[in-house]
Amino acid sequence: MNRGAIVQKAEGILEPFLKAEGLSLVDIQYKWERGGWVLRVLIDRKLGITLDDCARVSREFGQLLDVENIIPTSYRLEVSSPGLDRPLKKEADFIQYSGRRVRIKTKDPVSGRRNFKGDLLGCAEGKVMVKVEGSEVFVIPLSSILKANLELELNRL
Repeated sequence: MNRGAIVQKAEGILEPFLKAEGLSLVDIQYKWERGGWVLRVLIDRKLGITLDDCARVSREFGQLLDVENIIPTSYRLEVSSPGLDRPLKKEADFIQYSGRRVRIKTKDPVSGRRNFKGDLLGCAEGKVMVKVEGSEVFVIPLSSILKANLELELNRL
């Protein structure tokens, strides 16, 4: 089974469990790192995530993965909060965090650029609007986004 299929099956197992717990899935990755395979899960909740939430999800999701036996090799399961530089993956993420500073990297150039850092203006119909320094607004297709994260804003903390 390839990595994409493993992530898809793991997500299918995890999402109903998280929903029942009042949590949401931010991201899930299965990749090789120094020392072996890692299944990394980022979870969130409007009021924030506690260490107990991470431990509970790790324990119960780990048991579900053992029962389903979808990962053919040994791996390490990591469950954590998305952190202050939270990744933005879904259209709902870009809507929820409108007004925040973001850093976006695209697969293909948009108006001659692939890297954008600025204020997230919102997202509609699969297009993300970002106002970069110098007041220029870029419209970036969601499908073109390779990576997007909130920017840590020390002056707003």
